[in-house]
Amino acid sequence: MAKHRIYTTSFASVYPHYVTKAERKGRTKAEVDEIIRWLTGYTQRKLDSLLKGTTDFETFVAQAPNLNLNRSLIKGVVCGVRVEEVEEPTMREIRYLDKLIDELAKGKAMEKILRQ
Repeated sequence: MAKHRIYTTSFASVYPHYVTKAERKGRTKAEVDEIIRWLTGYTQRKLDSLLKGTTDFETFVAQAPNLNLNRSLIKGVVCGVRVEEVEEPTMREIRYLDKLIDELAKGKAMEKILRQ
């Protein structure tokens, strides 16, 4: 079975779409970065480095230094699919990020987005 194309898409090419989605709703790039750092464990310095490169999503997830244990608390629907029911681990991690960005764009408080 062929991999979904998001796996080979560079993270840096999708990131601006996350930021645009958030900013259209009055949120900030800093909040997007905070969500990504919370979910993956990347430092801001490493995240900035990844955004200058061509790291694909599969590698971005696989090399995440510290996937947040509370990410399993992320529930809901993204692209018509419940994130908690996505069986493929890499796709589930990508959908977690998508869901968090959706919550940000919908005006949810950061404490709630970050499951604190």
